[in-house]
Amino acid sequence: METKQNIKIAAITEDGNTISQHFGRAPYYLVITVKDGQIVQRELREKLGHDQFRNQQHAETPGQPHGVDAASHDRHLSMAQAIADCTVLLCRGMGRGAYESMKAIGIQPLVTDIDDINQAVMAYLQGNIIDHTERLH
Repeated sequence: METKQNIKIAAITEDGNTISQHFGRAPYYLVITVKDGQIVQRELREKLGHDQFRNQQHAETPGQPHGVDAASHDRHLSMAQAIADCTVLLCRGMGRGAYESMKAIGIQPLVTDIDDINQAVMAYLQGNIIDHTERLH
C-alpha cells in the first residue's frame, strides 16, 4: 500500500509548472513520483481532453451536475488511463462528474487553490492541502 511518503501524484497542467484551472481543457498531466517524502521523478504525459471528444454527443440532464451521465463517465475514464498508476490528482477546477469518476477508480481528486505544482505537492505531503469542492461545476 502506498503512503504519502511513497506515491505518484498527477497534476493537470498546460506548462508543467502550474496547475490548470480546468480538468477537461488541460492538455497534460505532470506525474510526480515521491519516495521517502522526496520528489524523485517528474514526467509530463499527454492527456485526453475536450478537444478529443468534441464530436461525441453530450447528454446533459437538466438539474444534474455537469458530466454525471454514463457517456461522460466513459470519457473521464479515457482521460484517466494515462494516470492509472497515480493515487492523487491535483486540479484547480473540474466538473462534478469528472471528480466522482476519478474517485470511483481509486484516484483521489483534490481541487486546490494552489497554482504552483511543487507547492501543491508539498502541501499534500504535509497534510495541508484543502479540497475546494465548492469549485466543482
